[in-house]
Amino acid sequence: MKIIKYAIATLFVALIVLMAFATYMEQQHGTVFVAQHIYHTLWFCALWGMLTLLSVIYIINRKLNRRLPIFMLHGAFVIILIGSVITFFSGKEGKIHLRVGAAENTYLEQPTKQMLQLPFSLTLKSFQIEYYPGTDAPSDFVSTVSCQSPNDSKIVNAEISMNNILRLHGYRFYQEGFDPDHKGTTLSVNHDPWGTAVTYTGYLLLALSMILTLISRKETFRRLLASPTLRRGALLFVLAMPMLTAHAADIPTINAEKAKKVARYQVVYNDRVTPLNTVAIDFLQKIYGRHSYKGLSAEQVLYGWIARPEVWKSQHFIQIKHAPLRKRLGITSEYAAMEELFSADGKYKLMPMVHEEQKHDAMGKAIRELDEKAGLILMLTSNTLFTPIAPSSPHLSDARVEAEIVYNKIPATKILFIVNLAMGFFSFFLFMANISFERWQRARRIAQVASVGVFGASFTFALLAYALRWYVGGRVPLSNGYETMLLMAILLMAITLTMHRRFPYLLPFGFLLSGFTLLVSHLGSMNPQITPLMPVLHSPLLSIHVSVIMAAYALLALMAIQGAFALWLMRNKSSEQRCALIDQVTTLNRVMLYPSVFLLAIGIFLGAVWANVSWGRYWSWDPKETWALITLMVYAVPLHRQSLAFARHNKHFNIYITCAFLCVIMTFFGVNYFLGGMHAYA
Repeated sequence: MKIIKYAIATLFVALIVLMAFATYMEQQHGTVFVAQHIYHTLWFCALWGMLTLLSVIYIINRKLNRRLPIFMLHGAFVIILIGSVITFFSGKEGKIHLRVGAAENTYLEQPTKQMLQLPFSLTLKSFQIEYYPGTDAPSDFVSTVSCQSPNDSKIVNAEISMNNILRLHGYRFYQEGFDPDHKGTTLSVNHDPWGTAVTYTGYLLLALSMILTLISRKETFRRLLASPTLRRGALLFVLAMPMLTAHAADIPTINAEKAKKVARYQVVYNDRVTPLNTVAIDFLQKIYGRHSYKGLSAEQVLYGWIARPEVWKSQHFIQIKHAPLRKRLGITSEYAAMEELFSADGKYKLMPMVHEEQKHDAMGKAIRELDEKAGLILMLTSNTLFTPIAPSSPHLSDARVEAEIVYNKIPATKILFIVNLAMGFFSFFLFMANISFERWQRARRIAQVASVGVFGASFTFALLAYALRWYVGGRVPLSNGYETMLLMAILLMAITLTMHRRFPYLLPFGFLLSGFTLLVSHLGSMNPQITPLMPVLHSPLLSIHVSVIMAAYALLALMAIQGAFALWLMRNKSSEQRCALIDQVTTLNRVMLYPSVFLLAIGIFLGAVWANVSWGRYWSWDPKETWALITLMVYAVPLHRQSLAFARHNKHFNIYITCAFLCVIMTFFGVNYFLGGMHAYA
């Protein structure tokens, strides 16, 4: 039995390492390379098959069939793997190209490049692009087709668009591309009736088994939840913050009263109808790095550049943070004038450096950023940065315009991260003092109530900011890093508010984690602009998938900081109170491990269903998919307490949980910034 256990552990670790290595190889050599040499090879399938077979043998020997939820849980993964094997060997993927009026009954299979026969013919009747109101940004691509079988005179008419697929005789057709003349369309073809059915059965069984695992009185989760170490409470305190102002300056532009009216003009910007206030804020923030310039509002700056560029080009307006780049350009201060980017004979100084933009070092990044800033100014002065909305196009309501202006005025993430981090550090030190000293009980109670009040206010403010962004954008804010980090902060705060009365030490952790999460979203690494969704992202499944994943990440983040806290406490177990706190923190981590792993699994498989609905593949070994699977596998390990001795030891368990969070960081940030892939927009 030990040999089987060690073999399972070896295969498990080997697959994790192999998948991580494959994502790196994909970044170096491309998707086709890793598909041919790793993911789509028989030996890779054999490794998964061996792991599955040995796990089944181990489950039978351990008689886990007597524990129905656990037996179902592991059985679900076996069924999912069987479904993927069926898809791998029997599923077919390809493309079919249609032109208006021409019938087609063959498609090109993807890996073999062979033409395969369809049991019916498709004829394209029309293709059209639907646009967001008042813009040239596509909101959907729609192919209208007719289908006819050779043995049947009946003709079926159907529309195929993003997230609206055509199912016919076991085949599924997805909108993929179109011809420049809009007289032709390219559809993805998928034929996998058995593999998809088996895999979906596994998903349903997995969801049911997770619910049973959480509610069964005989299982570990309920026993941990009933642990006496989780029945305790108490803590914390408050703070305030000043705001910044700037001087007025005698620079040609419109007056403040006129600027307020200009702010409400509606234009098409970033493929979306917005008030001009949004364009002005983005322009000033991206180039100057602040929301005002020498006492002038964003609208006054924007109007000044449009009306008098010859004056404004001498203003030291363009922020260049990278000192070595400033030195190369002969610029002495942090802010450069537009005219300083051109030589005396009118040549653009960055032109000789253009080849360096592709480098992934600090200089390459600085050159890209400065080139983008100069480009934005040139776009503004050449009237291509935004377009006035046509009178006949749909306009935003006055309420939407006012809401967006209010949203632009309030730097929600900046306020929140400053308050939350300041309160987090303060309350953490106060909590440490509470462990060491027993005096000033009344002051501590007042501080606790005040801290909870600040935390509640911070949560409410974040929720309102998120809701306002939802209203302004006209969609669920889940499409980019800024929005998902904001949601993660809200979820962290919601979890903390729900549990802080029972676990007082969670409050400083909730402040700190949400503060750091909001700080990341505030920094320039993520784009806060509200833009229309790519057509493929128009799906309620996407919102659920991202929300569930972010809830899992929020729990895992809280567990990591609790694990680090427990390890810090373990350095000195001098008091009974400290030992009890270590047990409480560790037990809470063990409890939170179950819902976090289950939410992560559900989020991953919901993403698979969304991918299957959107483009016909529920798993494509994209780097983010692969790292999400690695993260799930890593966090699933300590759930096996009875089989793994280290998972039963408090210190080893907390070390593992703390270090495991590196996988989450790699999945959420590392893939986006180092590996790319289809999820690079997330």
